[in-house]
Amino acid sequence: MRGSLPGRVKSARRRMNRAAGATATVALLFPLIQASPPAAAARLDSGSLQRSFATAAKEYHVPQSVLLGVSYLQSRWDTHRGAPSVSGGYGPMHLTDARTALAAAARAGSAEHHSAGTEDPRGDASRPLAARPAHAAPVALPKAAATSARLRTLDRAAGLTGIGPAALRQDPAANIRGGAALLAAAQKKLGRPLSSDPAQWYGAVARYSGADDRTTAATYANDVYEVIRSGATRTTDNGQRIVLPASPRVSPDTAQVRRLGLRAAAKGRAECPSSVACEWVPAPYKEFGDADPPDYGNHDLADRGSQDIEYIIIHDTEGAWNGVLKMVQDPAYVSWQYTLRSSDGHIAQHVRNRDVAWHAGNWYTNAKSIGLEHEGFLASPDAWYTEAMYRSSARLVRYLSEKYDIPLNRQHILGHDNVPGPTAKTISGMHTDPGPYWDWAHYFELLGREFRPTAGPDSDVVTILPEYARNQPPFVDCEKKGKVCAPHGSAAVRLHTEPREDAPLVQDPGTHPGGGASTKGVNDIGARATTGQQFAVAARKGDWTAIWFLGRKAWFLDSDRQRASVNSRGFVATPKEGLDEVPVYGRAYPEEEAYPDYIDPQPLEPLPYRFRAGQAYVVGLRVAGEYYWATTFDPEDHEVVQGEEDYYQIQLGHRIAYVKADDVDVERSRS
Repeated sequence: MRGSLPGRVKSARRRMNRAAGATATVALLFPLIQASPPAAAARLDSGSLQRSFATAAKEYHVPQSVLLGVSYLQSRWDTHRGAPSVSGGYGPMHLTDARTALAAAARAGSAEHHSAGTEDPRGDASRPLAARPAHAAPVALPKAAATSARLRTLDRAAGLTGIGPAALRQDPAANIRGGAALLAAAQKKLGRPLSSDPAQWYGAVARYSGADDRTTAATYANDVYEVIRSGATRTTDNGQRIVLPASPRVSPDTAQVRRLGLRAAAKGRAECPSSVACEWVPAPYKEFGDADPPDYGNHDLADRGSQDIEYIIIHDTEGAWNGVLKMVQDPAYVSWQYTLRSSDGHIAQHVRNRDVAWHAGNWYTNAKSIGLEHEGFLASPDAWYTEAMYRSSARLVRYLSEKYDIPLNRQHILGHDNVPGPTAKTISGMHTDPGPYWDWAHYFELLGREFRPTAGPDSDVVTILPEYARNQPPFVDCEKKGKVCAPHGSAAVRLHTEPREDAPLVQDPGTHPGGGASTKGVNDIGARATTGQQFAVAARKGDWTAIWFLGRKAWFLDSDRQRASVNSRGFVATPKEGLDEVPVYGRAYPEEEAYPDYIDPQPLEPLPYRFRAGQAYVVGLRVAGEYYWATTFDPEDHEVVQGEEDYYQIQLGHRIAYVKADDVDVERSRS
């Protein structure tokens, strides 16, 4: 910790807790698709999935550990009820059939991430974005030959097994047989024997990734063998208990990847760890249009040595890989630093980390963050985030954390849905990705920062931590307005006004201005706490826990049978003695006196929430007021304005907020 609390800081950066095919037509593969799977995808008998892996491994002479390891990287053994992933993959082995998935997307229509809603991704009133073109377009079906081989492995599996495509999509046992057949075919093509030794299958595993460069293929294979060596046990989405015994002595022949004929990864200027494949696909910094002066996009050049990078923001793309890369290369669009591909975890960087991308909808956050877009859809619980992508993302975040001294906790690793609206009128239009189906607990396990209890039963701070697979709160509005979403594991905990399940949900006057009630909508975060977030305890009653949330007590079920939190240590803020209420803000901007004459002071407008005496909120970090003035194309005109007033970041609701340090007292929580 580089500064004690609640002591004064002398720079903007002070930590609270250092420890705490595809073608253009495939551009937007599966926007918000919710094709309901047939009854054939129903829940399996206990143990049948484990037997299916054993049977397929024996039939195609593939070591069972290899088959289980590959499936774990693709789906973590989940069946997803026969629904396709964002990459058009089906079943535990993620057999891809992009044309069929595209057909479902075409029926469902299409959507686009940053043009949807009313959020201004730049989030700076001194230079609001002009109207940008929407990129959503009707989804056209490509010819099969025009679709990348990476997106049509199901057809190859059908040819090898004689099993029809429908069965490969919907029947988990058939799907596993298809994956085993593909692995065996890849092994034979490499001229390797169908050995019982898993170490001899490294090349076939790398080929299964579908990657077109050696580094991505090798990273994927290394992850599979890491799972094989360490072993894994998990209950899947259909209640199956799958066990992969650890084989710590397996040492694969990694040289096999060089015989796959794959290209070398073109890293270029990309800033990535050596353990991932990362290419440079630059977002354009250029002027355009007929205005005087011309508009420019789609980011701002900066030298962030003069201001600290405090946050990493997790997004999902709401579009598929090729289309998203086309968008970020349009100067009239917006930008982010990295995009991660679902099928194999491949990474593209678009904006240098020292520069400011336009992605979070809040200029203060943009100026102090790095944005990661993950190929996926928040309202499609079964267009899943693959294990390969989770692992690649975790490697990238660990690298960024070390490089920029960003603590690996939920105060600094935020979802886009945790970023506050900069002003009251912007809150309702802020984005809500990556949504309730992003598995924060698993993600932080991969980051090496697993959430655990750190305090005793009398602690006045809790960390939200439901069991992801079992925690399935009902959501609506995934497929269409009012329709119940498919049951799915979730990181979200729903909050009530009283300690009973039929009590009304907590209201959010920012998300629902005018007194509207919170809903169970998949995009409604008004009464939702999420894994890893920490809150001050307001009360406990039987199996229920109340936290301070958006200015009131919010109750959630937290019984021994349905545990939703763990007790934790932390720092909490309370209004200073004599203050009845403390204003909260969506950005930590300097006081008016700090601005030079040629820069208009940025208004400090309180958000519509009440932080009253008697309430408490967990503190994340302390920062100095800061504003990055960047309103012109010439970066020589950009400037960082730093004030004397400090702020604390607090966990106010689902989104964070800021309070002036002089308005609150900060103390260590009771443990």
